[in-house]
Amino acid sequence: MMYTKDWTKVSHPSRKIERMEAFFASHGFTPHRHDTYALGITLNGVHSFSYRKSMRHSLPGNAVVIHPDELHDGEAGTEAGFHYKILYLSPENIQQALGGKTLPFVADGISSDPRIVSAISNLLTNLDGRLDSLEEDDGIYEIAQALNEVSGQKTRRKKLNYRAAELARQFMLDASDEAVTMDRLEQVAETDRWSLSRDFRALFGTSPYRYLTLRRLDKAKGMISAGMALVDVAAACGFTDQSHMTHHFSKTYGLPPGRWADLMLRN
Repeated sequence: MMYTKDWTKVSHPSRKIERMEAFFASHGFTPHRHDTYALGITLNGVHSFSYRKSMRHSLPGNAVVIHPDELHDGEAGTEAGFHYKILYLSPENIQQALGGKTLPFVADGISSDPRIVSAISNLLTNLDGRLDSLEEDDGIYEIAQALNEVSGQKTRRKKLNYRAAELARQFMLDASDEAVTMDRLEQVAETDRWSLSRDFRALFGTSPYRYLTLRRLDKAKGMISAGMALVDVAAACGFTDQSHMTHHFSKTYGLPPGRWADLMLRN
């Protein structure tokens, strides 16, 4: 099927995975980064994106594998535009499957390895239906194992303090609308801030500060989808003002919140 206008379709949300299908005729996203894996399958056209200082071009059947906190954009590689499905999976879910290893890293950003393509495709087959809980957990495990096998990630010599990082992460989830300081995180995690910062990045793919910011943006997206005014959303989610929220929203999703809301209304 040929499309001429940009559109997006968001699947039923779950606690662990966000899934989406989209078509962009030309320019898709400005440079941005988020603290989840972005794992997609190119369906039609050429999905071109800048990643790790070079341009990548994903063809139909390829898997796109964007690591947490890596800057990237998105645009059509030809005049035909590009059509893809994608899911967003948090590092903590990968960690639950791998048991506290360094996050797998696929440096090219694109893979044709059948293990990765199959694992991602299995969770993107039917976006109209909800994922069964067991189906979702099995899919996450398959993705984690495929990424780990294909990345060839070497085991770190220094042991990571998974317990401390997880305590800090859980605290930030509970205090997502409160002031959080490194002094407080040191107390909660029972370790020093430098070890915590290093291990948190290795285990969850981003810094504690960005993790907290992204959780606030998760909350903001839900409120925006419900029709709340942007200025009220910013205040409710702990941002200084609407401009502050817009800045972080655009850096994370590649779109300002107003345009994101318009695209959601087209579904």
